[in-house]
Amino acid sequence: MGRLCQTDGLTDDQTEILKAVRVFVDEKIIPVATELEHRDEYPQEIVDGLKELGVFGLMIPEEYGGLGESLLTYALCVEEIARGWMSVSGVINTHFIVAYMLLQHGTEEQKRKYLPRMATGEVRGAFSMSEPALGSDVSAVSTKAVKQADGSYAITGQKMWLTNGGTSTLVAVLTKTDEGADSVYRNMTTFLVEKTPGFGEVAQGITVPGKIDKMGYKGIDTTEMVFDAHQIAAEQILGGEPGKGFYQMMDGVEVGRVNVAARACGIAWRAFELGIDYAQQRETFGKPIAQHQAILFRLAEMATKVETSHAMMVRAARLKDSGERLDVEAGMAKMVASEYCNEVVEASFRIHGGYGYSKEYEIERLYREAAFMLIGEGTSEIQKMIIGRNLLKDYKRA
Repeated sequence: MGRLCQTDGLTDDQTEILKAVRVFVDEKIIPVATELEHRDEYPQEIVDGLKELGVFGLMIPEEYGGLGESLLTYALCVEEIARGWMSVSGVINTHFIVAYMLLQHGTEEQKRKYLPRMATGEVRGAFSMSEPALGSDVSAVSTKAVKQADGSYAITGQKMWLTNGGTSTLVAVLTKTDEGADSVYRNMTTFLVEKTPGFGEVAQGITVPGKIDKMGYKGIDTTEMVFDAHQIAAEQILGGEPGKGFYQMMDGVEVGRVNVAARACGIAWRAFELGIDYAQQRETFGKPIAQHQAILFRLAEMATKVETSHAMMVRAARLKDSGERLDVEAGMAKMVASEYCNEVVEASFRIHGGYGYSKEYEIERLYREAAFMLIGEGTSEIQKMIIGRNLLKDYKRA
């Protein structure tokens, strides 16, 4: 595997888990990823294999049937999986965020109801905050949950960009509720919405129209979700208390940014591997192109960016595991990893020359996948706003 993306201080258990995932990626994902991606085919056999490895329950505590591992372990597994095929890491990402939100904010009854089945992959999670006109302004959520006379709620609105929107059976949905608070952020509530997998009418008052056709990030289903007076009981409010949805979702997004950073690291890592391998095969002017100084310098820059991204992602994950606030560190890791990912992939693409433009070569897929890292869990511009505002608080003049 070479010297890149090594992590110091791992336990024996972490090392064994990563080894098992790496073998699975090399043997079961990389050989079929490009073919499945070009067909936009859901990787069911790969997903079943991840279930057997216990990846769906990686961070779920042992008392709820999971492995009880850390965010660091999870992020390193995501890096390995994204190295094989980024779409597969998306299969478990939103599932992981919902499980994390349940663990941190759910009632004990909600935890016992869902987490054991999420650990096995029987219940599959999705995360729904965005809307067609929402963008990064979460305060503009328009999907409404109106309280009924019997204490239940009726949800009406349209959600957008749900990863696993079709295959999921449990969706954490952010809605606007009227709690009489003086702040829009305290008038939001997260509901745990159950549905059947598939498309069309998946529950009373819920329609998933179908897969959104995308430039990359294929195989996995990305969908809309339309609510038309969906009736839901009050006990499906995450944590059992309305008005806390914004803060619950932001907690989920924070770990989601570490996840996206890990995905970007995995893509960049694979792009470097492909680039340095091809540079030793392709010859010009009587020698491998790796021996030309221009290519050698490019490989050195690529490797340095891969290492920098990995180190920042690991630091952010370790901070979260220690209980620290990490909005700045998660934002930095996500921003650097996604930007460097695009630069490393483009450099590898250029090393491949004309062949990089061919769908027969893996770098073509990575080129399209890398673009998604720039927008997933907030653009670099959003990360800069978060980082800058928090730095002003930390370095406020006396």
